[in-house]
Amino acid sequence: MDDPRELDTSGADNLAGESEPQEPVSSDSLGASGGSVPIPSSGEPIEDSAPEEPEAKVDQSQARWYVVHCYSGYENKVKKNLEHRAESMAMLTHILEVIVPTEEQVELRDGQRRIVEKRIYPGYVLVRMILDEESWYVVRNTPSVTGFVGIGNKPTPLRQEEVDRIMRRMEAEQPVPQVKVQTGDKVRIVEGSFLDFHGTVDEVYPDKGKARVLVSFFNRETPIEVDLLQIERL
Repeated sequence: MDDPRELDTSGADNLAGESEPQEPVSSDSLGASGGSVPIPSSGEPIEDSAPEEPEAKVDQSQARWYVVHCYSGYENKVKKNLEHRAESMAMLTHILEVIVPTEEQVELRDGQRRIVEKRIYPGYVLVRMILDEESWYVVRNTPSVTGFVGIGNKPTPLRQEEVDRIMRRMEAEQPVPQVKVQTGDKVRIVEGSFLDFHGTVDEVYPDKGKARVLVSFFNRETPIEVDLLQIERL
């Protein structure tokens, strides 16, 4: 018998038929963890899906405060409706804040001082927004809104000093008296040492909540300073 070491084995790889020699798989074709690369069952090569483009960012530093006119008494309703519309219409990136400017005021009712919350500008709402065609449409078509405040048909943003002044009034710690009189008004004093005296308003000090009134005292016109809540206009 021939030595088995001398048998020809050159055809052993072709017993099941002819086959092309395979190229070795390089490490670059493996996954990051060293595993095998998945092959689709259809035999089609895998195509990388295009990455989703991130949403364009809105530069909210460009937002300005605008004054919106509405029906008097509907200010809070307009605020609520506008906030809801901004959310439902995907405009929160452009309509950022809606406020109804209010402040606490002291008024005299039935001889008693009471603190009440009053609208600073009845019939108006402030909106901080980035104005473009879409955001304008959302605001302008909110129920009970009659339009923007501006020059002609163009909404005009508030100046920063105007915004700061409004915010200071809203954030004031001490309630302010209602100012129902002005210089030259004839008034009657309804409280205090000069009760039932009549006089003329000489000057009003809204920040102090007082007024200087000229009253006739011993047939002489005498200036006295009284609380704004102590006088009523005739």
